[in-house]
Amino acid sequence: MTHAKALRCRECGREYPLDSINVCEFCFGPLEVTYDYDAIAKVISREAIANGPPTLWRYHYLLPCDREMAVDIAAGFTPLIRAQNLGEALGLRYLYIKNDCVNPTWSFKDRVVAVASTKAREFGFDTLACASTGNLANSVAAHAAKASMRAFVFIPADLEQGKVLGSAIYNPTVVAINGNYDDVNRVCSELSDKYPWAFVNINVRPYYAEGSKTLGYEVAEQLGWQAPDHCVVPMASGSLFTKIWKGLSELSQLGMISSVHTKMSGTQALGCSPIVAAWEGGTLNVQPVRPNTIAKSLAIGNPADGYYALRTMADSGGYAASSTDEEIVEGISLLAKSEGIFAETAGGVVIAGLKKLVDQGRIDPDEVVVAFITGGGLKTQEAVAEHVKPPLQIEPSVNAFEEALASRSS
Repeated sequence: MTHAKALRCRECGREYPLDSINVCEFCFGPLEVTYDYDAIAKVISREAIANGPPTLWRYHYLLPCDREMAVDIAAGFTPLIRAQNLGEALGLRYLYIKNDCVNPTWSFKDRVVAVASTKAREFGFDTLACASTGNLANSVAAHAAKASMRAFVFIPADLEQGKVLGSAIYNPTVVAINGNYDDVNRVCSELSDKYPWAFVNINVRPYYAEGSKTLGYEVAEQLGWQAPDHCVVPMASGSLFTKIWKGLSELSQLGMISSVHTKMSGTQALGCSPIVAAWEGGTLNVQPVRPNTIAKSLAIGNPADGYYALRTMADSGGYAASSTDEEIVEGISLLAKSEGIFAETAGGVVIAGLKKLVDQGRIDPDEVVVAFITGGGLKTQEAVAEHVKPPLQIEPSVNAFEEALASRSS
Protein backbone atom coordinates (compact mmCIF):
# COMPACT_ATOMS: atom_id res chain seq x y z
CA MET A 1 0.00 0.00 0.00
CA THR A 2 1.17 3.52 -0.77
CA HIS A 3 -0.06 6.85 0.60
CA ALA A 4 0.74 8.64 -2.66
CA LYS A 5 -2.33 10.56 -3.88
CA ALA A 6 -1.57 12.12 -7.24
CA LEU A 7 0.97 13.73 -9.52
CA ARG A 8 1.00 17.51 -9.28
CA CYS A 9 2.58 20.01 -11.65
CA ARG A 10 5.30 21.97 -9.88
CA GLU A 11 4.44 25.03 -11.96
CA CYS A 12 0.66 25.33 -12.39
CA GLY A 13 -0.51 22.93 -9.68
CA ARG A 14 -2.75 20.78 -11.89
CA GLU A 15 -3.10 17.22 -10.67
CA TYR A 16 -2.98 13.93 -12.57
CA PRO A 17 -3.55 10.28 -11.67
CA LEU A 18 -0.58 8.19 -10.56
CA ASP A 19 0.43 7.09 -14.04
CA SER A 20 3.60 6.76 -16.12
CA ILE A 21 3.79 10.45 -17.10
CA ASN A 22 6.21 13.16 -16.09
CA VAL A 23 5.15 16.42 -17.76
CA CYS A 24 2.07 18.61 -17.36
CA GLU A 25 -0.16 18.65 -20.46
CA PHE A 26 -1.04 22.31 -19.93
CA CYS A 27 2.22 24.10 -19.09
CA PHE A 28 4.84 21.36 -19.64
CA GLY A 29 6.01 21.74 -16.06
CA PRO A 30 7.49 18.72 -14.24
CA LEU A 31 5.21 16.49 -12.19
CA GLU A 32 5.85 15.53 -8.58
CA VAL A 33 4.23 12.94 -6.32
CA THR A 34 1.89 14.23 -3.61
CA TYR A 35 0.92 12.29 -0.46
CA ASP A 36 -1.81 11.99 2.13
CA TYR A 37 0.29 13.15 5.08
CA ASP A 38 -2.62 12.88 7.50
CA ALA A 39 -2.88 9.16 6.73
CA ILE A 40 0.89 8.75 6.98
CA ALA A 41 0.94 10.47 10.38
CA LYS A 42 -1.38 7.76 11.75
CA VAL A 43 0.97 4.89 10.92
CA ILE A 44 4.50 6.27 10.91
CA SER A 45 6.68 6.55 14.01
CA ARG A 46 10.33 6.41 14.94
CA GLU A 47 9.75 2.98 16.44
CA ALA A 48 8.04 1.63 13.32
CA ILE A 49 10.94 2.82 11.19
CA ALA A 50 13.53 1.39 13.58
CA ASN A 51 11.78 -2.00 13.41
CA GLY A 52 11.88 -1.97 9.62
CA PRO A 53 14.57 -3.47 7.38
CA PRO A 54 18.08 -1.94 7.24
CA THR A 55 17.35 -0.60 3.76
CA LEU A 56 15.49 2.35 2.24
CA TRP A 57 12.29 0.30 2.51
CA ARG A 58 12.14 1.15 6.23
CA TYR A 59 10.65 4.44 4.96
CA HIS A 60 8.03 2.83 2.71
CA TYR A 61 5.32 4.98 4.35
CA LEU A 62 6.75 7.97 2.45
CA LEU A 63 7.45 6.29 -0.88
CA PRO A 64 5.10 6.19 -3.90
CA CYS A 65 5.04 2.44 -4.44
CA ASP A 66 3.79 -0.76 -2.85
CA ARG A 67 6.39 -2.30 -0.54
CA GLU A 68 5.02 -5.77 -1.33
CA MET A 69 6.01 -5.25 -4.98
CA ALA A 70 9.52 -4.04 -4.11
CA VAL A 71 12.46 -4.77 -6.38
CA ASP A 72 14.87 -5.07 -3.49
CA ILE A 73 18.64 -5.47 -3.79
CA ALA A 74 19.15 -3.99 -0.30
CA ALA A 75 19.76 -0.37 -1.27
CA GLY A 76 20.00 2.38 1.31
CA PHE A 77 20.59 2.82 5.03
CA THR A 78 24.25 3.45 4.29
CA PRO A 79 26.72 4.62 6.97
CA LEU A 80 26.84 8.14 8.34
CA ILE A 81 30.45 8.48 9.45
CA ARG A 82 31.87 11.04 11.86
CA ALA A 83 34.74 12.44 9.78
CA GLN A 84 37.05 13.58 12.56
CA ASN A 85 40.27 13.52 10.54
CA LEU A 86 38.84 15.40 7.57
CA GLY A 87 37.00 17.75 9.91
CA GLU A 88 40.23 18.58 11.70
CA ALA A 89 41.97 19.24 8.37
CA LEU A 90 39.20 21.60 7.27
CA GLY A 91 38.49 23.20 10.65
CA LEU A 92 35.05 21.63 11.18
CA ARG A 93 34.18 20.13 14.57
CA TYR A 94 31.09 18.16 13.57
CA LEU A 95 31.63 16.91 10.04
CA TYR A 96 29.91 13.73 8.83
CA ILE A 97 30.22 11.77 5.61
CA LYS A 98 27.10 10.09 4.21
CA ASN A 99 28.79 7.20 2.45
CA ASP A 100 26.58 6.03 -0.41
CA CYS A 101 29.59 4.36 -2.05
CA VAL A 102 28.52 1.14 -0.31
CA ASN A 103 25.17 0.71 -2.04
CA PRO A 104 24.81 -2.54 -4.05
CA THR A 105 26.04 -1.00 -7.34
CA TRP A 106 28.24 1.50 -5.48
CA SER A 107 26.22 4.67 -5.93
CA PHE A 108 23.15 6.47 -4.62
CA LYS A 109 21.35 5.64 -7.87
CA ASP A 110 20.26 2.36 -6.26
CA ARG A 111 17.84 4.43 -4.19
CA VAL A 112 16.05 6.02 -7.11
CA VAL A 113 16.05 2.88 -9.23
CA ALA A 114 14.67 0.77 -6.38
CA VAL A 115 11.61 3.02 -6.34
CA ALA A 116 11.37 3.46 -10.11
CA SER A 117 11.70 -0.26 -10.89
CA THR A 118 9.11 -1.12 -8.25
CA LYS A 119 6.67 1.38 -9.72
CA ALA A 120 7.43 0.08 -13.21
CA ARG A 121 6.56 -3.41 -12.01
CA GLU A 122 3.27 -2.08 -10.57
CA PHE A 123 2.47 -0.47 -13.93
CA GLY A 124 3.08 -3.76 -15.70
CA PHE A 125 6.19 -2.81 -17.68
CA ASP A 126 8.51 -5.64 -18.67
CA THR A 127 11.49 -3.47 -19.70
CA LEU A 128 13.58 -0.93 -17.79
CA ALA A 129 15.59 1.71 -19.62
CA CYS A 130 17.47 4.93 -18.90
CA ALA A 131 19.68 7.70 -20.16
CA SER A 132 22.75 7.68 -17.96
CA THR A 133 26.19 9.07 -17.25
CA GLY A 134 27.07 5.64 -15.84
CA ASN A 135 25.90 5.08 -12.29
CA LEU A 136 22.24 4.99 -13.25
CA ALA A 137 22.95 2.49 -16.01
CA ASN A 138 24.66 0.19 -13.50
CA SER A 139 21.69 0.35 -11.16
CA VAL A 140 19.02 -0.07 -13.83
CA ALA A 141 20.82 -3.14 -15.19
CA ALA A 142 21.11 -4.66 -11.71
CA HIS A 143 17.50 -4.01 -10.71
CA ALA A 144 16.21 -5.31 -14.04
CA ALA A 145 18.17 -8.51 -13.47
CA LYS A 146 16.66 -8.88 -9.99
CA ALA A 147 13.16 -8.26 -11.33
CA SER A 148 13.60 -10.57 -14.36
CA MET A 149 12.98 -7.62 -16.67
CA ARG A 150 14.72 -6.64 -19.90
CA ALA A 151 17.06 -3.65 -19.70
CA PHE A 152 18.27 -1.08 -22.22
CA VAL A 153 20.81 1.44 -20.94
CA PHE A 154 21.95 4.39 -23.03
CA ILE A 155 25.27 6.05 -22.22
CA PRO A 156 27.77 8.51 -23.75
CA ALA A 157 30.38 6.59 -25.77
CA ASP A 158 33.31 8.14 -23.86
CA LEU A 159 32.18 6.84 -20.46
CA GLU A 160 34.67 5.41 -17.95
CA GLN A 161 35.25 1.70 -18.59
CA GLY A 162 34.49 0.80 -14.98
CA LYS A 163 30.96 2.08 -15.45
CA VAL A 164 30.51 0.38 -18.82
CA LEU A 165 31.58 -2.96 -17.34
CA GLY A 166 29.48 -2.22 -14.24
CA SER A 167 26.41 -2.28 -16.48
CA ALA A 168 27.37 -5.00 -18.93
CA ILE A 169 27.90 -7.64 -16.23
CA TYR A 170 24.12 -7.74 -15.58
CA ASN A 171 23.47 -8.52 -19.28
CA PRO A 172 21.42 -5.51 -20.38
CA THR A 173 21.58 -4.07 -23.89
CA VAL A 174 24.15 -1.27 -23.56
CA VAL A 175 23.87 1.46 -26.19
CA ALA A 176 26.82 3.87 -26.42
CA ILE A 177 25.91 7.12 -28.19
CA ASN A 178 28.47 9.43 -29.79
CA GLY A 179 27.61 12.55 -27.82
CA ASN A 180 27.27 13.91 -24.29
CA TYR A 181 24.57 13.12 -21.74
CA ASP A 182 22.20 15.73 -23.12
CA ASP A 183 22.38 14.04 -26.53
CA VAL A 184 21.71 10.67 -24.89
CA ASN A 185 18.76 12.07 -22.96
CA ARG A 186 17.25 13.60 -26.10
CA VAL A 187 17.38 10.25 -27.92
CA CYS A 188 15.84 8.46 -24.95
CA SER A 189 13.04 11.03 -24.73
CA GLU A 190 12.18 10.28 -28.35
CA LEU A 191 12.39 6.52 -27.77
CA SER A 192 10.10 6.76 -24.73
CA ASP A 193 7.33 7.99 -27.04
CA LYS A 194 7.84 5.02 -29.35
CA TYR A 195 8.56 2.03 -27.10
CA PRO A 196 6.43 0.73 -24.19
CA TRP A 197 9.36 0.74 -21.78
CA ALA A 198 9.80 2.23 -18.33
CA PHE A 199 12.49 4.87 -18.83
CA VAL A 200 13.26 5.43 -15.16
CA ASN A 201 14.37 9.04 -15.53
CA ILE A 202 11.81 10.01 -18.17
CA ASN A 203 8.28 8.56 -18.11
CA VAL A 204 8.53 7.30 -14.52
CA ARG A 205 10.74 10.16 -13.34
CA PRO A 206 8.32 11.51 -10.70
CA TYR A 207 8.56 8.21 -8.80
CA TYR A 208 12.27 7.72 -9.49
CA ALA A 209 13.10 11.12 -8.00
CA GLU A 210 11.35 10.25 -4.74
CA GLY A 211 14.01 7.64 -3.94
CA SER A 212 16.52 10.41 -3.22
CA LYS A 213 14.42 11.59 -0.27
CA THR A 214 15.60 8.56 1.69
CA LEU A 215 19.02 10.18 2.08
CA GLY A 216 17.36 12.96 4.06
CA TYR A 217 15.41 10.48 6.17
CA GLU A 218 18.49 8.42 6.96
CA VAL A 219 20.68 11.35 7.92
CA ALA A 220 18.03 12.66 10.30
CA GLU A 221 17.54 9.23 11.87
CA GLN A 222 21.28 8.58 12.15
CA LEU A 223 21.81 11.96 13.83
CA GLY A 224 19.34 10.97 16.55
CA TRP A 225 16.27 12.34 14.78
CA GLN A 226 17.48 15.82 14.03
CA ALA A 227 18.30 17.69 10.84
CA PRO A 228 21.90 18.75 10.21
CA ASP A 229 22.85 22.41 10.13
CA HIS A 230 24.40 22.16 6.69
CA CYS A 231 24.30 19.70 3.77
CA VAL A 232 26.87 19.74 0.97
CA VAL A 233 25.54 17.86 -2.05
CA PRO A 234 26.76 17.20 -5.61
CA MET A 235 24.52 18.54 -8.38
CA ALA A 236 23.96 17.12 -11.85
CA SER A 237 20.28 17.51 -12.80
CA GLY A 238 19.66 19.10 -9.37
CA SER A 239 17.04 16.50 -8.40
CA LEU A 240 19.06 14.85 -5.61
CA PHE A 241 19.69 18.25 -4.05
CA THR A 242 16.01 19.19 -3.92
CA LYS A 243 14.84 15.78 -2.71
CA ILE A 244 17.17 15.66 0.29
CA TRP A 245 15.58 18.94 1.35
CA LYS A 246 12.10 17.53 0.68
CA GLY A 247 12.87 14.48 2.81
CA LEU A 248 13.94 16.58 5.78
CA SER A 249 10.92 18.85 5.37
CA GLU A 250 8.52 15.89 5.30
CA LEU A 251 9.92 14.52 8.56
CA SER A 252 9.41 17.92 10.17
CA GLN A 253 5.86 18.18 8.80
CA LEU A 254 5.06 14.80 10.36
CA GLY A 255 6.56 15.77 13.74
CA MET A 256 9.37 13.23 13.44
CA ILE A 257 12.00 15.96 13.82
CA SER A 258 11.85 19.59 14.89
CA SER A 259 11.80 22.52 12.46
CA VAL A 260 14.37 22.27 9.70
CA HIS A 261 16.96 25.03 9.49
CA THR A 262 19.38 23.15 7.29
CA LYS A 263 21.42 25.15 4.79
CA MET A 264 21.58 23.34 1.46
CA SER A 265 24.79 23.98 -0.48
CA GLY A 266 25.43 22.50 -3.90
CA THR A 267 28.68 21.66 -5.69
CA GLN A 268 29.53 21.16 -9.34
CA ALA A 269 32.61 20.68 -11.49
CA LEU A 270 33.74 23.95 -13.05
CA GLY A 271 33.65 22.28 -16.47
CA CYS A 272 29.92 21.68 -16.09
CA SER A 273 28.51 24.15 -13.58
CA PRO A 274 25.37 25.77 -14.99
CA ILE A 275 23.59 25.78 -11.63
CA VAL A 276 26.54 27.31 -9.80
CA ALA A 277 26.97 29.89 -12.56
CA ALA A 278 23.33 30.93 -12.20
CA TRP A 279 23.69 31.18 -8.42
CA GLU A 280 26.83 33.30 -8.73
CA GLY A 281 25.03 35.48 -11.28
CA GLY A 282 22.10 36.05 -8.94
CA THR A 283 19.56 34.53 -11.32
CA LEU A 284 17.19 31.56 -11.40
CA ASN A 285 17.68 31.27 -15.15
CA VAL A 286 20.03 28.35 -15.80
CA GLN A 287 21.93 28.61 -19.08
CA PRO A 288 22.87 25.24 -20.65
CA VAL A 289 26.57 24.50 -21.16
CA ARG A 290 28.63 21.90 -23.01
CA PRO A 291 30.29 19.65 -20.38
CA ASN A 292 34.09 19.44 -20.20
CA THR A 293 35.14 17.75 -16.97
CA ILE A 294 36.48 14.51 -15.52
CA ALA A 295 33.37 14.40 -13.30
CA LYS A 296 31.30 12.60 -15.94
CA SER A 297 28.61 11.49 -13.48
CA LEU A 298 27.74 15.18 -12.96
CA ALA A 299 28.16 16.20 -16.61
CA ILE A 300 24.61 17.31 -17.37
CA GLY A 301 24.83 20.57 -19.25
CA ASN A 302 21.09 21.26 -19.24
CA PRO A 303 19.91 20.32 -15.72
CA ALA A 304 16.20 19.52 -15.58
CA ASP A 305 15.86 20.56 -11.93
CA GLY A 306 18.35 23.43 -11.97
CA TYR A 307 15.70 26.07 -11.28
CA TYR A 308 14.31 24.12 -8.32
CA ALA A 309 17.80 23.51 -6.94
CA LEU A 310 18.44 27.25 -6.99
CA ARG A 311 15.13 27.87 -5.23
CA THR A 312 16.04 25.32 -2.55
CA MET A 313 19.46 26.91 -2.15
CA ALA A 314 17.93 30.35 -1.71
CA ASP A 315 15.09 29.22 0.57
CA SER A 316 17.47 27.35 2.87
CA GLY A 317 20.19 30.00 3.00
CA GLY A 318 22.72 27.74 1.29
CA TYR A 319 25.49 28.41 -1.19
CA ALA A 320 27.13 26.98 -4.30
CA ALA A 321 30.71 26.18 -5.29
CA SER A 322 32.48 24.77 -8.32
CA SER A 323 35.88 23.10 -8.58
CA THR A 324 38.47 22.53 -11.28
CA ASP A 325 39.44 19.03 -12.35
CA GLU A 326 42.69 19.40 -10.40
CA GLU A 327 40.78 20.35 -7.26
CA ILE A 328 38.46 17.38 -7.80
CA VAL A 329 41.41 14.96 -7.83
CA GLU A 330 42.76 16.65 -4.69
CA GLY A 331 39.35 16.20 -3.07
CA ILE A 332 39.27 12.49 -3.88
CA SER A 333 42.77 12.10 -2.44
CA LEU A 334 42.01 14.11 0.69
CA LEU A 335 38.93 12.04 1.51
CA ALA A 336 40.82 8.79 0.93
CA LYS A 337 43.85 9.79 3.00
CA SER A 338 41.86 11.24 5.87
CA GLU A 339 38.84 8.93 6.17
CA GLY A 340 39.65 5.80 4.19
CA ILE A 341 36.85 6.38 1.66
CA PHE A 342 37.66 6.09 -2.05
CA ALA A 343 35.07 8.18 -3.87
CA GLU A 344 34.44 8.68 -7.56
CA THR A 345 34.85 12.09 -9.15
CA ALA A 346 31.49 13.33 -7.85
CA GLY A 347 32.84 12.77 -4.33
CA GLY A 348 35.90 14.80 -5.22
CA VAL A 349 33.57 17.59 -6.33
CA VAL A 350 31.86 17.51 -2.94
CA ILE A 351 35.06 17.56 -0.88
CA ALA A 352 36.65 20.25 -3.05
CA GLY A 353 33.46 22.31 -2.82
CA LEU A 354 33.25 21.74 0.94
CA LYS A 355 36.81 23.00 1.37
CA LYS A 356 36.05 26.04 -0.75
CA LEU A 357 32.92 26.89 1.24
CA VAL A 358 34.87 26.61 4.50
CA ASP A 359 37.63 28.83 3.15
CA GLN A 360 35.02 31.40 2.10
CA GLY A 361 33.51 31.44 5.58
CA ARG A 362 30.23 29.98 4.33
CA ILE A 363 30.27 27.15 6.88
CA ASP A 364 30.63 27.78 10.62
CA PRO A 365 33.18 25.55 12.40
CA ASP A 366 30.54 24.49 14.95
CA GLU A 367 27.82 23.54 12.46
CA VAL A 368 26.76 19.91 12.11
CA VAL A 369 27.75 19.38 8.47
CA VAL A 370 26.95 16.38 6.27
CA ALA A 371 28.85 15.87 3.02
CA PHE A 372 27.11 13.45 0.64
CA ILE A 373 29.46 11.05 -1.14
CA THR A 374 27.37 9.44 -3.82
CA GLY A 375 29.58 6.92 -5.65
CA GLY A 376 32.59 4.63 -5.29
CA GLY A 377 36.02 5.38 -6.73
CA LEU A 378 36.73 2.08 -8.45
CA LYS A 379 34.33 3.22 -11.17
CA THR A 380 36.48 6.22 -12.12
CA GLN A 381 40.04 4.98 -11.66
CA GLU A 382 41.18 6.88 -14.75
CA ALA A 383 40.74 10.18 -12.93
CA VAL A 384 43.37 9.43 -10.29
CA ALA A 385 45.57 6.72 -11.82
CA GLU A 386 48.34 9.17 -12.73
CA HIS A 387 48.24 10.90 -9.35
CA VAL A 388 49.07 8.02 -7.01
CA LYS A 389 52.49 6.62 -6.13
CA PRO A 390 53.50 3.51 -8.08
CA PRO A 391 54.32 0.33 -6.12
CA LEU A 392 57.81 -0.32 -4.86
CA GLN A 393 58.95 -3.14 -7.13
CA ILE A 394 61.70 -5.22 -5.52
CA GLU A 395 63.47 -8.54 -5.49
CA PRO A 396 62.27 -10.96 -2.76
CA SER A 397 64.62 -9.89 0.02
CA VAL A 398 64.68 -7.65 3.08
CA ASN A 399 67.70 -5.77 1.75
CA ALA A 400 65.90 -5.01 -1.50
CA PHE A 401 62.92 -3.68 0.44
CA GLU A 402 65.05 -1.45 2.67
CA GLU A 403 67.03 -0.09 -0.27
CA ALA A 404 63.85 0.73 -2.20
CA LEU A 405 62.30 2.34 0.86
CA ALA A 406 65.37 4.47 1.46
CA SER A 407 65.44 5.48 -2.19
CA ARG A 408 61.82 6.63 -2.09
CA SER A 409 62.31 8.47 1.20
CA SER A 410 65.34 10.39 -0.02
